[in-house]
Amino acid sequence: MESQSLEKKSSPAAAKSVQILFVEDDLELGPLLQRVLQEHNYSTHWVTNAEDALLLLPVLEPKLIISDRMLPGMDGLSFCKSVRAKGQNVQILMLTAMNADNNLVEGLDSGADDYLGKPFSYQVLLAKVRAMLRRVEVTPSQKSERIQLADLVLSIDARSVTRAGKPIKLTAREFHLLYYLLRHKGRIKTRDEILEAVWGLEFDPGTNVVDVYISYLRNKIDKPFENKLLHTYIGLGYSMKDRP
Repeated sequence: MESQSLEKKSSPAAAKSVQILFVEDDLELGPLLQRVLQEHNYSTHWVTNAEDALLLLPVLEPKLIISDRMLPGMDGLSFCKSVRAKGQNVQILMLTAMNADNNLVEGLDSGADDYLGKPFSYQVLLAKVRAMLRRVEVTPSQKSERIQLADLVLSIDARSVTRAGKPIKLTAREFHLLYYLLRHKGRIKTRDEILEAVWGLEFDPGTNVVDVYISYLRNKIDKPFENKLLHTYIGLGYSMKDRP
């Protein structure tokens, strides 16, 4: 990580109530990043292993988890999967020196929401934190939002999806993807637009993570039904429409 000294900037008052769980076994990097986050008014709890972090999840109820990928005992990928299995609505930022596309895809598939490659600057870390926390900010109107397309219904409040009255179980990532497409139903969204909105990451243009998750989503919301709602426009992108 680049060694930089930052001037303490004023943070929104809401940041003071934001709980961040930080998992890092580097005994020099851990307290350093904890101090940076606390100087920007984030309430941060630092632990050195995933097992302790899992025990703290129901106690802290963090809005954001920052976790190293390489950890003693349970590694970062297994940790992400365990967090997602618990069903908590929390953003996960993974820190890693493994920056190849296949490593990034592995992390995202395990449940991470974003990646930050080492070395990195404090400014980039803080910008990632702000962006990820914005994704979990839900206004009262959004919380009660209900979006319907034909017989497909998504409820933000209940975090549920049904089709023809039948419940459909989605992962957190699939739910976010469907929500984004439904919010823009009738419009074609490009892979880059989807990637930025749902993953918040910049990938090599050749990555297929969007296509993979579109396939996961299509198998759940369209495959068992005659009327297809998720459409592919070759060379353009994807759209949710009642008719192609």
